[in-house]
Amino acid sequence: MLRYTIRRILQIIPVFFIATLLIFLIIRALPGDPVRAIGGERTMLPETRQALIERYDLDKNIFHQYVLYMGDLFQGDFGESFANRRQVNDIFREAVPRTLRLAGLAVAIQAVVGIPLGIYSAMRRNRFGDHAVLVTTILMLAMPVFVVATLSQVYIGVKWGVLPVSGVRDGFKSYLMPAMIIGITGLAVTTRLMRGSIIDTMREDYIRTAKAKGMKARRVLGIHALRNALIPVITVLAIDLGALLGGTIVTESVFNIPGLGFQITRAITSRDNTIVIGMSVMLIMAYLLINLIVDLLYAWLDPRIRYE
Repeated sequence: MLRYTIRRILQIIPVFFIATLLIFLIIRALPGDPVRAIGGERTMLPETRQALIERYDLDKNIFHQYVLYMGDLFQGDFGESFANRRQVNDIFREAVPRTLRLAGLAVAIQAVVGIPLGIYSAMRRNRFGDHAVLVTTILMLAMPVFVVATLSQVYIGVKWGVLPVSGVRDGFKSYLMPAMIIGITGLAVTTRLMRGSIIDTMREDYIRTAKAKGMKARRVLGIHALRNALIPVITVLAIDLGALLGGTIVTESVFNIPGLGFQITRAITSRDNTIVIGMSVMLIMAYLLINLIVDLLYAWLDPRIRYE
């Protein structure tokens, strides 16, 4: 297991540098003048403009800028915002925990509800319970997020007063409604995937052998089938978590949550390249870490993977 872990970490390193370089080149190549974004609508003196260019290393070639940026990054410095002169690290400290709470809670809802529901549906295949679950998940997939969000605010938030409508002033309760709304689509996908995975796994030869030996159905499911059936579900949950960390822009906007989605939208609008690059690099790191954890979970669930 240790050798497999080291091999996966070594594979991540070149991916990180290639991905961050591509992001850096793409953002820097976008049309527009970042120095003008710093000054806003005010007329800028040539001396001031030159000072800002030197301050942000914009007078150097783009590959030199990348090397300098990565040098600062490895020291934990994501740079300074063009628009408001704040350290990007400080913006991260405010935005990341909010998006993490929202994304983590949404994925937890998917896993805690979707996995048992998928198992239940698979074990009652072609019965009333199975049909009820499938119809419900189709409805979940068909409902647009912004429609569900608006209706939830009107009824759950305003009319019934169960949960806060917007903002983060109420702590954990503020994230419950948006997390449930984000989790609806993911919950439907997780449920249907878990159902299909369980059905496919129960057809395997080793499952038939376990049943032939007289093992109880619950033990066959829990000990033999579930571990292998969870592999595609874990993949989907990891992808969803990574995507949600990228900023649930629609939901954060509707519920007025100043997380990563809000910050990225504002940074793109104001041409604040430092924030856009910093958040993109951070998300690359998050994706790579999530993929590493998922690969290690694969190896734990199915030891054959680490020997391939």
